[in-house]
Amino acid sequence: MPRNARTITADDILPLDRYELIRNDKKQEALLRKKLTRMGVGPHATALFETWDSMWLQVQEMLRIEKGGADQLVDELSAYDPMVPKGRELTCTLLFEIEDPVRRDAFLRTIGGVEDHIAIQVGGQVIKARPEGDVERTRESDGKASAVHFLHFDFDDAAIAAWQSGEGSAMLVIDHPNYGHAAIISADSREYLGRECFG
Repeated sequence: MPRNARTITADDILPLDRYELIRNDKKQEALLRKKLTRMGVGPHATALFETWDSMWLQVQEMLRIEKGGADQLVDELSAYDPMVPKGRELTCTLLFEIEDPVRRDAFLRTIGGVEDHIAIQVGGQVIKARPEGDVERTRESDGKASAVHFLHFDFDDAAIAAWQSGEGSAMLVIDHPNYGHAAIISADSREYLGRECFG
C-alpha cells in the first residue's frame, strides 16, 4: 500500500476474503487512532481528522457492506480518496450530533453556513476550512446546514512550521454566530497528525 503517495488506488484495496482475515486488527487500530484524531467541539460537534488509514478502512468497509464489486470501488475511491491528506493539508469529517430528530432539525436550521466559520489556529496562523466541493453543505432553499461536513485545511509553509514546532497551542475553532466553540488539539494528536499528514 503506497501510503507515502498519499492516494488510495484500486491496487491498495484487498479482496473481501483477504480483508476479513485482518478486519478485526484494523478495527482495533482504528479505535486507537481515534483517540488521537477525534475531538468534541462544543456540545453538539465532533471532529474526526482523517488519514490515509482511516479512508482506506472506510473504503474497505463500504465494499464489505454493499458488496458492489468493481463498479462500487470506483465510486468509493472517488468519494473518499480526496479526503486523504495530500501532504500540505489536514482533512476532517465534522458531525453535528443531537439524538432527538426534532431538536436536531431545529438546531441545524440555526447554523446555516457553518462550513464558512471553521478554522484551525496554531502559532498565530489561522487556517480556514475549505469545504469538500461535492455538494452544498447548507441547503440554499431554507438555510439548513448538513449534519455532516467534509473539510480541508490548506497549510502554507509558515502554518506547517508552526504546527510541526509543537510550540504554543493548536485549536479547532467554530465561530458561527449561533455556535461558537473551540477545542484544543492535544500535543499527542498534533504530533501524530503532523507525522501522518505533512511532508
